[in-house]
Order: sequence, then C-alpha cells, then structure tokens
Amino acid sequence: MKLKKSNDGSELTVTLVGEVDAANVTVIEEKLLKEVAGVTDLTFDLKELEYISSAGLRVLLQMQKMMKTQGNMVIINTNDEVMDIFKVTGFVRLLNIV
Repeated sequence: MKLKKSNDGSELTVTLVGEVDAANVTVIEEKLLKEVAGVTDLTFDLKELEYISSAGLRVLLQMQKMMKTQGNMVIINTNDEVMDIFKVTGFVRLLNIV
C-alpha cells in the first residue's frame, strides 16, 4: 500500500495505491488525520487502488463525516473492482463518488 498526497493549501488530493486492508489502515488513518486540518476540499483518487477492505471503508466514511463539517470530499477514478465493493456494501449512497 502506498499513499500519494498533493496539497495545495485548502485542497488535498490523496491517491491510494495497491490494497487498503486491516494490515495498513492504521497508518493511512494517522496520515490522513494529520493532513486534513485546514483542508476544505478533499479528493480521493482511486485509479491505482486494487482492493479496499471494510477497515478501509470505515476510514473513507470517517473522512466523509469530518469533511462535512469543514468542506467537501469526493472520490474519483474508481475502478470496476472497487466500485463493486462500494455497491455491495451500500457505500455508493454514503460517499460522493464522481
């Protein structure tokens, strides 16, 4: 798992690469919590994400709730495999996926 960040003041883009699962989700969560302070626009680019577990979904939901109080969050470039996970779990209704 790799996390790429691009921060432009109030805009943060996070690209998740590989797999997000219970083995690495704590590190991702800690990095994100530090980065989102002062951010009003958070974008998750999932073009390189191969798999996301329920632990990873929990982190996305946590970020969504946090961003509702300070700005906006979107998810872009979701591949078919990850989109299927979002659909099966009902996260397509909870997250702003474009």
